Amino acid sequence: MKVLILGGIKSGKSAFALKLASQFPEPRIFLATAQAFDEEMAKKIERHRRERSHAWHTIEAPIELPEALKEISSGGVVLIDCLTVWLGNLFYHQKDVDFYVEALVKNIENFSYPLVVVSNEIGLAPVPADKETRKFAETLGLLNQKIARLCNHTYFMIAGKALIAK
Repeated sequence: MKVLILGGIKSGKSAFALKLASQFPEPRIFLATAQAFDEEMAKKIERHRRERSHAWHTIEAPIELPEALKEISSGGVVLIDCLTVWLGNLFYHQKDVDFYVEALVKNIENFSYPLVVVSNEIGLAPVPADKETRKFAETLGLLNQKIARLCNHTYFMIAGKALIAK
């Protein structure tokens, strides 16, 4: 079973994903994509770590998310939080975005354990004025579409409430 959870900032995506994934048997693996580029982000990452129980094994994968997913060989459930941050890291570090996106899509397609993926839906905002932000938004939108096609269920979060999209 594969699930995609989309929504805006502070829509309740991560909390819903943790609750959903916690219903699966252990082991529970959390693939974390965030990097602490500043003090505020470091505090946010630490808060999120505390919110997860000790039942979760966390793997930091700010860049090498496709490889981290590929290397998981135990049952249970895997939670990726989140594709938006991961994609931002790729842009920030000037990685080959197309290569990484292709690798992730392939590894999700071939993944044989329960998987919950969190991403932002940023396509509801105005078209960004600058070229780089437009490229990021378009790339994320296309990535979300590819992942949604691979998932059995897709949820859209609004104000902490989950709407079933698929």
